[in-house]
Amino acid sequence: MLEPAAPSSTDGTVQPWPEGVVHGCPFIHAAAEHPDPAGRVRAFAREQKLVMLALVTGLVAELGIDEPEPLAEQLVTLSDGAASRAMVLNDPDHGRHARAAAETLLDHAPPRA
Repeated sequence: MLEPAAPSSTDGTVQPWPEGVVHGCPFIHAAAEHPDPAGRVRAFAREQKLVMLALVTGLVAELGIDEPEPLAEQLVTLSDGAASRAMVLNDPDHGRHARAAAETLLDHAPPRA
């Protein structure tokens, strides 16, 4: 059975913590709980982070940005940081800061020649 979509805010963005309790990134949690770099849990968390980077790199490339890899790394770093800070501060809306930074990065990214 499919779960219903997360509720949207008034601006149309999906709310990652619709119940109001901020959990942060499960992969960061897993890596922190299993710190052995050679362990299976850490390897899985790392793989998921690399998958996200690949997805964002593809999206940035579709925008026609010159050298999409560094920008994609910056965007996923913003995402991870926002998720971590939102959890620690218990602020479900903390992602607004990362979004503003991401918009600035995208606005100033050089287009592919």
